[in-house]
Amino acid sequence: MEYTKPLAELTDFFQRFPGIGPKSAQRLAFYLLKMPLSDVEKFAAKMVEAKTTIKCCSLCFNMSASDPCEICSNQNRDKSVICVVAETKDLIAVEKTGEFKGVYHVLQGVISPIDGIGPSDIRIKELLSRIASDNVQEVILTLNPSVEGEATTLYLAKLLKPFNITVSRIALGIPVGSDLEYADEITIARALEGRRKI
Repeated sequence: MEYTKPLAELTDFFQRFPGIGPKSAQRLAFYLLKMPLSDVEKFAAKMVEAKTTIKCCSLCFNMSASDPCEICSNQNRDKSVICVVAETKDLIAVEKTGEFKGVYHVLQGVISPIDGIGPSDIRIKELLSRIASDNVQEVILTLNPSVEGEATTLYLAKLLKPFNITVSRIALGIPVGSDLEYADEITIARALEGRRKI
């Protein structure tokens, strides 16, 4: 059965979002059609507002409506510790813990030669500039344990060595609630490497 053209186009548009397949796109389209027109108009206005007002912070490259962003402009943050993340969504994940009180640097990607992304395509130069000019004592590399994340971590660790600062990385290991028997060897090895005294 063919959909009416506006519904088909709406469904196709939803399919452009990451992780949204044909069935999910169809559900979203029908849900939107059932919403009151006033809610749809508010939703559309919020999308346009977000797209036009959210930019990158000129200091850390976090996505924010203000420049500098809320974190960089917060005087209570410890500016001597920088947590390096790949994307703003990673920054949000770290912030949700409530444990980190320093500032961030968002690389806006990771080194991925297969995708044509090299060191000059992400915000490495700006990170080095911040470390050289600010009184930075520690850089925490908080990148995903993927092949690209590992490559970027190793590359950054090498570049940061001459600065004579502490360079650390987050511990990787067994998720809470999982069983050791189902963990792969690399995960268990990383958990052992990241062990600490109790």
